[in-house]
Amino acid sequence: MLTFCKTIQKITNKILQQNVRWLSVTASRVAPKSYQGDGKTTLNILNTEADLGLMINGISSVGFRLNNDMTVLGPMVIFPRSVLAWNVGSIDDITPETLSLFTVLEPKLDIIVLGVGDKLEDYSFYKKILPFMKKHRLNLEVLPTEQACATFNFLNSEGRYVAGALLPPQTLQTTDDDLLKTKLRYQNLYELD
Repeated sequence: MLTFCKTIQKITNKILQQNVRWLSVTASRVAPKSYQGDGKTTLNILNTEADLGLMINGISSVGFRLNNDMTVLGPMVIFPRSVLAWNVGSIDDITPETLSLFTVLEPKLDIIVLGVGDKLEDYSFYKKILPFMKKHRLNLEVLPTEQACATFNFLNSEGRYVAGALLPPQTLQTTDDDLLKTKLRYQNLYELD
């Protein structure tokens, strides 16, 4: 009976290894949380909480603005506590060599969020990087940069060990809120004392 149970366990483990995508979670960074409120709804603006690490407040076609008031020009790689310039010019420059930084990190990343600029029409770059990502067991999420920034911020606020590799988009959709903020900045800039 004992050998039968061990055999079943080995088969189950083999099936799980082949068919389940494991997502490693760093135990020291993820803590159980529960609702401790008094029945009122509370709202926290994540980008203003310094203890959550770096987050992306804004993007433009030339770079990114972070929650610590730092501006990064051009493509970047962002981690919860640091940011690096990323030497890629376009999506065609994303190769295993440009992603090799992520293979040497310890502890291993939970996920890499790749922001590819504007909406992706051609997925041919996957052929170059997918075998590399599988070989090194790196989890990858490929999104347009606007969505990738939001995804990075959310995962970072959850305490995940996440990295963002982001290309600035060539075009951005402006909202009414963007136009209002631009007008207010313009008024403040040219306001007479």
